[in-house]
Amino acid sequence: MTRMDFINKASEKLKLVRAEGDYTQDKMAELLGISKKTLVQIEKGRSTLGWAGAVTLCTIFRDSDVLEMTFGGNPQDIILSLAFDDYEYYERTMGGKVWWSNLECTDHFRIQQNIISRHFRILDSQDRRICSSFNELFIRKRFRELSGEEEKT
Repeated sequence: MTRMDFINKASEKLKLVRAEGDYTQDKMAELLGISKKTLVQIEKGRSTLGWAGAVTLCTIFRDSDVLEMTFGGNPQDIILSLAFDDYEYYERTMGGKVWWSNLECTDHFRIQQNIISRHFRILDSQDRRICSSFNELFIRKRFRELSGEEEKT
């Protein structure tokens, strides 16, 4: 997924998110910091939210079922993976019971891939997210480092 893919998906779901929260166009535009005219153009598919608007939508409505179904879980993980190359942080997860498939496992770590967005993450044995990225080579290299394996040359 690219930033443009993310922006387009968020823009396409804007009207559904607004309906889910039972907001008027005026109120939704105010929440997102855009004009009602711009919101109408986005809802009609004539414009997009842009990066800042898509991030704002997904941040304010992080508990939205529409966005969760669209992005395969919390969109914050995707936002961080798109914003930073090879971002590392420890955050408790649910272990990937719904949106994730395990690709490789050791006693202490596992690589998972999101079935919708296709981005990767490494979890520790306590289901804490260590890092995530769309770069599979980075994830596999970091997995080997964490697992204590020597890098193969």
